[in-house]
Amino acid sequence: MSPMARMSVSTLLLTLLISISSAAPARAQGFVSPFIGYNFGGDSGCVEITNCEDKNLNWGVGVGALGSIFGGELEFAFIPDFFGESNTQSSSVFTLMGNFMLAPRFGPVQPYGTIGLGLIKSHAELTLSGLVQSDEDNNDFGWNVGGGMFIFFGDHFGIRGDIRYFHAFSALEFVGFNLGETKLDYGRFSGALAVKF
Repeated sequence: MSPMARMSVSTLLLTLLISISSAAPARAQGFVSPFIGYNFGGDSGCVEITNCEDKNLNWGVGVGALGSIFGGELEFAFIPDFFGESNTQSSSVFTLMGNFMLAPRFGPVQPYGTIGLGLIKSHAELTLSGLVQSDEDNNDFGWNVGGGMFIFFGDHFGIRGDIRYFHAFSALEFVGFNLGETKLDYGRFSGALAVKF
């Protein structure tokens, strides 16, 4: 990544953090939400959300704040074997997203919609006869949109279900070739623990 691109990513992430902080009202409660899930559709190894034998688990954590209506979140996620498992190919995707949340609270239940921007970093390695033939990294800006629900059991602990769609702004490159207008996209379903503080 060029120095200018690194500076742009840093500026974007700082802006997102400030936006998240200002999105949550003064009485908002912070939360940490480690999750586990799997991807489907788009470029992932699972074409459909159901009837997929190649479900590769991904994991991550969301850190943010929830008020009675609005909230914000910074989310990190890692996806191994993103393009599917193969003896000749390994792949992964890392995302870092800052998200705005519309999350009205109804007692212990808090449904939400979310939209955000951030970094989508993909890695793909092609190996033939035990030798690495190609090793590609793509660092792209991207966006995500989705929704879900928190259910809290008391003041501090709860569970969370979430479904999101991710899309990169830039076209993918693999084995030294630009794949035309193909932009990395996929859906993600996840379940999480939620801890408020």
